[in-house]
Amino acid sequence: MPRLIQSPTIIPAAGNKPKVIREYIGRVNTKHPQVSIAAMESPEGWVEPGQRPEFYEFTVVQSGTLRVEDEHGQVIDVSSGQAVITEPGEWVRYSSPHAGGATYMAICLPAFSPDMVHRDTQ
Repeated sequence: MPRLIQSPTIIPAAGNKPKVIREYIGRVNTKHPQVSIAAMESPEGWVEPGQRPEFYEFTVVQSGTLRVEDEHGQVIDVSSGQAVITEPGEWVRYSSPHAGGATYMAICLPAFSPDMVHRDTQ
């Protein structure tokens, strides 16, 4: 039987500025460890610590620009209407350095978990 998700759960976010994460499907809101689907809003100038997650992350930018950096110095600016995929085990850092920040959807397989993200210590 189809199951309506009435509302997301707000998840605390890492980074230098407040970022909003609304988990619709995942470990917290629906108890699904297989996948997480979350809407993100990151403000202009937001940057999070680098991380080496144990999951795939599929990110679709809805507005603004999300910056994605890898451990080799490659920088990808993902703009509205574009997407990016990161692989399990690769180092990545997300930020929104441009005016207006970014809004985007993130899908993680398996579902996001703080103990699976392996953030850098600053």
